[in-house]
Amino acid sequence: MKRKITLKDIARELDVSISTVSKALKNSEEISRDTKEKVQAFAKLYNYRPNNIAISLKNKRTKNIGVIIPDIVHHFFTTVFRGIEKFANARGYNVIVCISDESFDKEVINMEMLANGSIDGFIMALSAGTQLKNDYNHLREVTDQGIPLVLFDRVTDEIACDKVVINDTEAAYMAVEKMIKDGRKRIALVTTEGHFNVSVKRAEGYYKALKDHKLPVDEDLVLTLPNTYDNEGISKAFFEKIDIDGVLCVNEIYAVRSIRHLQDQGKKVPEDVAVIGFTDGILSKLANPSLTSVAQHGERMGEMAAQLLIERIEAENPYEKDPVYRTEVIKASIVERESTNN
Repeated sequence: MKRKITLKDIARELDVSISTVSKALKNSEEISRDTKEKVQAFAKLYNYRPNNIAISLKNKRTKNIGVIIPDIVHHFFTTVFRGIEKFANARGYNVIVCISDESFDKEVINMEMLANGSIDGFIMALSAGTQLKNDYNHLREVTDQGIPLVLFDRVTDEIACDKVVINDTEAAYMAVEKMIKDGRKRIALVTTEGHFNVSVKRAEGYYKALKDHKLPVDEDLVLTLPNTYDNEGISKAFFEKIDIDGVLCVNEIYAVRSIRHLQDQGKKVPEDVAVIGFTDGILSKLANPSLTSVAQHGERMGEMAAQLLIERIEAENPYEKDPVYRTEVIKASIVERESTNN
């Protein structure tokens, strides 16, 4: 029995793009005769069959939306999902959610599982594994077939689609500037590895705020943590060796942990050290002291992502040759609590 192949397999074997393969199989006039013959012969030899999601989308709508999020633990992603479901349900759509668990392989499997004719389009945030590998071919295969896709929060410029993000750089700048105006001069940054696009942008805001306010940039005050939950020893050692009066963390888990490490050393928050984190979830409200947070407005982000996707699904010509994609920016805000108010 001949193995089942995909558009990606044909493209790799013939050293052409996935888009070229897709157009050649449709007898597009944009593709040369020789290329079309090669592609079609190869597809016939290996008994290629197109993914039936494309046929499904052209003939009827399922009124289902597929959502893939990296992690169910983070409060932010649950609020985004809540916003997606709220908007989609109001428009008569059901939502199917899958968790990639920060894994590239699981993200690909989830997309393949949903792209079987059961959904009309995707909403997703990229997994850590996908951003680390910098491999987005599974997303290209989806968009090349005309399946609408909206990326939120963790996005990439490699894929042409609608996107929803927050003003990460500006938000981090505002957080650091707040601490500077409160008299803080040695402000640390606790961040993730550089393949996270959101962490990179937040770090940019941190550095820019320091430079604009004529404070020295000290790399010894920057802690970069691996994307795991077993890195507490690293952060504890970091806080034991540095002298700081402020901390910006790229998520609330890092921020709450930072507060505990500082308290273990006998330091008072915020009297000795002010702490600000991103997310503004349940942990931020229940921390002791409660955490000043950069609110990402996840529910609003989810509603906007669902709106963009449904507008694309219901467009008169969703398969137009050169669609104009939108990137919507949700403005973050700072919610002040006890960790900065002294």
